[in-house]
Amino acid sequence: MKRIVAITGAGISAESGIKTFRDEDGLWENYRIEDVATPEAWHKDYKLVLHFYNERLKQLIHVSPNNAHLSLVRLEANYEVDVITQNVDDLHERAGSSKVLHLHGELRKKRSQVDPNYILPIDSNTNEIQLGDLCPYGQQMRPHIVWFGESVPKMEEAADIVQKADIILIIGTSMAVYPAAGLIYYAKNDIPVYYIDPKADQTTIPNRSVIRIAQKAGSGLPKVVDELIEMSKNGN
Repeated sequence: MKRIVAITGAGISAESGIKTFRDEDGLWENYRIEDVATPEAWHKDYKLVLHFYNERLKQLIHVSPNNAHLSLVRLEANYEVDVITQNVDDLHERAGSSKVLHLHGELRKKRSQVDPNYILPIDSNTNEIQLGDLCPYGQQMRPHIVWFGESVPKMEEAADIVQKADIILIIGTSMAVYPAAGLIYYAKNDIPVYYIDPKADQTTIPNRSVIRIAQKAGSGLPKVVDELIEMSKNGN
């Protein structure tokens, strides 16, 4: 069975009603990213950062996977499918994708700020990280999010997955945020690469032959999935 690796970004979740990480005004839900998404912001004001991510958690309750998320699940009947997402929501899992790697962390989890391996799910009853919620080391628990200025601990695992791909799908991402944007260069040179994004035609991916679909994920991806399923049935 051939292996498809889907690399997804904010655009796929935007169609479910989740705002993209950085809108054109440089704000995220009316907050400066520097004030809520950096280690410096965390150490400056636990309360503000926790409030911001707790609000994002509450938003997740009111959104659902869209046609793009569901289309990726359909591929699993014909292919081995890995999803590598830059998104921190759980819409891929809720849609039914069986293998999802979160590069930038997960909104529904919290972790120790002194031991990055101490990670817990957030209590579904409170649906928030509370001030005074401590890890075994007596330190405040923080969102399980990779902030600007932090390393991306799952990059090596993601690169290994991409190296084994027979087909790459790039969905809803500008391919401008590194190191995630560099994942494509771990793929074999001769495999098909599909890029589904409204600005796909405006994005340069050097030294790669790319099939560009300049549409939103919800409309462009289902067509690609139909094509790939048909190819699989025909033995291609």
